[in-house]
Amino acid sequence: MTSCRICQGVVQEFFDFGRQPLSDAFRRPEDSSEEFFYRLAVGVCEQCTMVQLMEEVPRERMFRADYPYHSSMSSVMRDHFTRTAHQLLAAGGQGEDPFVVEIGCNDGVMLKTVAEQGVRHLGVDPSRDVAELAAGKGVRVKIDFFQESTATAIRATDGPADVIYAANTICHIPYLDSVFRGVDALLAPDGIFVFEDPYLGDIVERTSFDQIYDEHFYLFSASSVRAAARRFGFELVGVERLPVHGGEVRYTIAREGRREPAAAVDALIAEERKRQIVDITILENFAVEVKRNCEALTTLLAQLREQGRTVAAYGATAKSATVANYCDIGPDLVPAVFDSTAAKQGRLTPGTHIPVRPMEEFSAPYPDYALLFAWNHADEIIAKEQEFRARGGKWILYVPEVKII
Repeated sequence: MTSCRICQGVVQEFFDFGRQPLSDAFRRPEDSSEEFFYRLAVGVCEQCTMVQLMEEVPRERMFRADYPYHSSMSSVMRDHFTRTAHQLLAAGGQGEDPFVVEIGCNDGVMLKTVAEQGVRHLGVDPSRDVAELAAGKGVRVKIDFFQESTATAIRATDGPADVIYAANTICHIPYLDSVFRGVDALLAPDGIFVFEDPYLGDIVERTSFDQIYDEHFYLFSASSVRAAARRFGFELVGVERLPVHGGEVRYTIAREGRREPAAAVDALIAEERKRQIVDITILENFAVEVKRNCEALTTLLAQLREQGRTVAAYGATAKSATVANYCDIGPDLVPAVFDSTAAKQGRLTPGTHIPVRPMEEFSAPYPDYALLFAWNHADEIIAKEQEFRARGGKWILYVPEVKII
């Protein structure tokens, strides 16, 4: 792909991670079928500044019925989504009979609170297993991909939505044109479209290169989101920096002329221009830092192996596929990764085939070092695993740089 998915401008590639597997395709050890790989490369549009992947992976391959990620696994994220539900209701759900729609509701962690408030709602998610978990929490769910046709069907049965919300979902969807047309079809005249996703500014500043993987087709900035919204008759009216998932921004979008943009929008865009986060030179410097971090990490792991130290990874995250495959970290350097998601346990990590073991086995016995793939939950995890540190265990982090703590 050489033209922008948003404006058809020229996309200039600035980094190539090589052949990568599907980030959430954890294989059974006995599975001998051919593994799917694609080229993971990222570029920036010279016209609208949207940072995007150069190759699209078919959505049906990524968001399968047995999609293994559960939003409610983290207590920090559960609290985050409870607060978010109340904020959304306060901002846009105050009408006589408000209707809230979530795109990519996953296991219903946010909409559960909306349902408990007695507010009409609907979650739209293509993955059957997590949708069924949401339904078990009292959440009304439609198993489908959100696009223009889906939105039109929802409008016909439920009427207009006062709030359309998505978390860590909109950046997954290459066909943003259909999403925005769907929002246009479904959103009430004074409604708001709110979504939060990893922020390009934080990714560049922290060298958090593992935020780039198959599911993250776009890396949003306030500048690129405003440009995209305007192409479809909307306006970016609010931005909020969020500390979750290694740094995100929550964007609030409304129909043109319906809401006055907050001062924070211009302020963040001005900051982006000052930092030049979409300048190709800055992005190429980011690429240099990625290579440096990867070399430092593999060197450290090789040294620990030579010293006879035991090393394991913590958190079989989707983004760890980028780190493990680009840095060539396999079972020879990291013999196991521990994870609390039952659907991943007993399987092998995508591409590098590191065995995934239950979290209960992390202490039997503890390794000398734990490579923290789930670094975006570092505070929560380190606080939880105090016994590991008390017994002399050390954590290895690689964002923003490789270090041992």
